[in-house]
Amino acid sequence: MTFNPNLPLVYHPNYSFSFDPKHRFVMSKFARLFAHCQQQGFIKNNLFQPAQGTPEHLEEVHCENYIWDLWYNRLNDKAIRRIGLPWSEQLMARTFTAPLGTLKTAQLALEHGVACHLAGGTHHAHYDFGSGFCMVNDLAFTASTLIAQKKARNILIFDLDVHQGDGTAAMLKHNPYVFTCSIHCQKNFPFRKHPSDLDIGLENDLEDIAYLNIVKEALVGLIEDITPSLVLYDAGVDVWQHDGLGKLNITWQGLQKRDALVLKTCQKYGIPVATVIGGGYDKNHQRLAQRHSIVIEQAALL
Repeated sequence: MTFNPNLPLVYHPNYSFSFDPKHRFVMSKFARLFAHCQQQGFIKNNLFQPAQGTPEHLEEVHCENYIWDLWYNRLNDKAIRRIGLPWSEQLMARTFTAPLGTLKTAQLALEHGVACHLAGGTHHAHYDFGSGFCMVNDLAFTASTLIAQKKARNILIFDLDVHQGDGTAAMLKHNPYVFTCSIHCQKNFPFRKHPSDLDIGLENDLEDIAYLNIVKEALVGLIEDITPSLVLYDAGVDVWQHDGLGKLNITWQGLQKRDALVLKTCQKYGIPVATVIGGGYDKNHQRLAQRHSIVIEQAALL
């Protein structure tokens, strides 16, 4: 296989740090994904690093009190439990850097047609609280920033994580220039779902063919209807049949076909696409990193 050596990839070394290896959230997956991409030859002179972030960068989209209380570890125990991650300075460094990585990925996609972030997809974060391992919302931040800067006319957030993108939907519901679409397992977290512009709830144990047909019909229909100037694609791999939090029955090959479908459809219509890795849960941490690399591999094959 011949890979595109110029595919822009975005990564920061602070994305992974020393963390409980038994925790449900696999903090090492970002560094493992980076190493896997190096081993596979995806990384040459095409790597970009965002600046290290602080709460100032997020003040335009998140509640200032919330993000500064988060930064200084002033949230109460209930708020921390809702997030599901133990506070640390290293966690704050990566939490506020990753949205800048997604923004840089989107900017590169507008320039090159496609770009991939080796992190991102924190779609459960709301305006003034975190949830489901998500503290700040990189998708809402990126879309809002690009629209405010007039770098994009309108944006489609196409979220294929197995969990509904409730935070993204809630934060962008009043933004007429961003369309949110979430295709997710209906009987799964979050159990209180905030309506996206388009939600497609899937039944448990859905298999490849039906899933791919739903994804294709939704994406083509939205592109033809709203003609976005950018697609932000959340390529969550927790739809995989053996994912620890999934409940769908999508094969590894189904994941490959899904990502190829999304990327090639955007390419066909001439629409730039920026990818984030979204969710994925696996006791086998290396296998998880390889799952997350699927979207990068498919982008590199374009």
